[in-house]
Amino acid sequence: MSLIILIIYFFSLSCILIFSLFQLQLAFIYLWSKKQEKSCAEKPEKKGDVPFVTIQLPIYNELYVVERLLDNIARIIYPRDKLEIQVLDDSTDETTEILKRKVDELKCQNINILYIHRTERTGAKAGALKNGLATSKGEFIALFDADFLPDPDFLQKTIPCFDNDRIGAVQTRWGHLNRNYSLFTRLQAFALDVHFTIEQGGRNRKGYFINFNGTAGIWRKTAIYDAGNWQGDTLTEDFDLSYRAQLKGWKLIYLEEVVTPAELPVALSAIKAQQFRWMKGGAQNFLKNHRKVLSASISFMTKINAIFHLLNSSVFLFTFLIVMLSFPVLLIQKNHTEYNALFSASSVFVLTTFILLLYYGVAFFKVSRQKGSWLLYPIYYILFLIFMLGLSLSNVIAVTEAFLGIKSSFLRTPKFNIRLKKDSWKQNKYLAGGVSYISIFEGLLSLFFLGCIVSSIYMKQYGFLYFHAMLFLGFGFISLYSFKKIVS
Repeated sequence: MSLIILIIYFFSLSCILIFSLFQLQLAFIYLWSKKQEKSCAEKPEKKGDVPFVTIQLPIYNELYVVERLLDNIARIIYPRDKLEIQVLDDSTDETTEILKRKVDELKCQNINILYIHRTERTGAKAGALKNGLATSKGEFIALFDADFLPDPDFLQKTIPCFDNDRIGAVQTRWGHLNRNYSLFTRLQAFALDVHFTIEQGGRNRKGYFINFNGTAGIWRKTAIYDAGNWQGDTLTEDFDLSYRAQLKGWKLIYLEEVVTPAELPVALSAIKAQQFRWMKGGAQNFLKNHRKVLSASISFMTKINAIFHLLNSSVFLFTFLIVMLSFPVLLIQKNHTEYNALFSASSVFVLTTFILLLYYGVAFFKVSRQKGSWLLYPIYYILFLIFMLGLSLSNVIAVTEAFLGIKSSFLRTPKFNIRLKKDSWKQNKYLAGGVSYISIFEGLLSLFFLGCIVSSIYMKQYGFLYFHAMLFLGFGFISLYSFKKIVS
């Protein structure tokens, strides 16, 4: 049994090390590869008529932010006769009346805006987008979720990028309206900044597959149809369409210099729901698209990077195995001296920590403009690791459900119109009620790793002490906030 545990444990460590090496590769590409595309603002202006653009706004029960959204979209600078706005409303609450009133108000200002309401939310967001696409007039389709606030010149910065008929979509970088609202929002921004610098930037600069992020971007309508249209069989319909389009030969462009700000979730229940959807959707997309990637006529490096991209969320399976096997491995190390050579050799896995430290550091120093960033970064990095370890149970359940084929509904991430520290959200009607079974198990895991810490000290075995301390804090932090529903 000891040997089986060690095989699983070191196999999991090896998988995470390999994954981290591929991420490090993206960091090197990001730092030293030249951008494939000029900034759209630098491209020569084409003469002739501008293309017709449809802006789609998929909305489901977002009463706190929809007026802000429509007011912002109404300020988009583009010829009025070449622009239409589709409000795709699947709401079942008072959001509907707010939207109807606001749409009527904007129509009086000579804005071409259409209100489309579905009584059945078939296909969730993908279904709403597909339904709106059927009647859209635009050659290009710009998408914004309810919490995104694009700059007025968004279309002027992005539409010129479609200078090649095979460019299927343009994705911009997400900004964060409420980055400094709480510890939760800072840690979310810390993680998202990595995706929107190293991952998207690195992949795009090397010509690897990237993913559309569901919002703050534009699609060529013909690319959507050619790729098979929006499909609601995964929880990340944007990831799915991205890969189907690229496998059809369409190119996706990432514009890091164009930042579209949005609101980060402030409630832990919302954060966990968002993470659950992203993790499960990522695994579903691996199951759906990996065979197509492996058989595609693309370069080997594009193919292998695409597979690792599709497997991103599956890393949590190996992370959680390491978490749960850490104490049994500690006991084996203490009681089975015949494995001493193996444990000595395992010091190579310390490389993973240094690789990830470098990887996240590249993004942090790229985005952060704060004084004393060198002092702040280690703190953010450690807190982020603790936070993600605390979410590992929820995330591994999401990935496991995907691989087992267990279906679940699309749970949107509610937004509360929170930007400043003085803003309050605790009376928000969209807050999840009750305590989930996952939160209970997270609390039990926190107590378990507290016991591991005490046992390690008692046995004078300190190899896993810091790891177990992080697990105790991570699971305890998540569980406590799930019960109390407060944000620090």
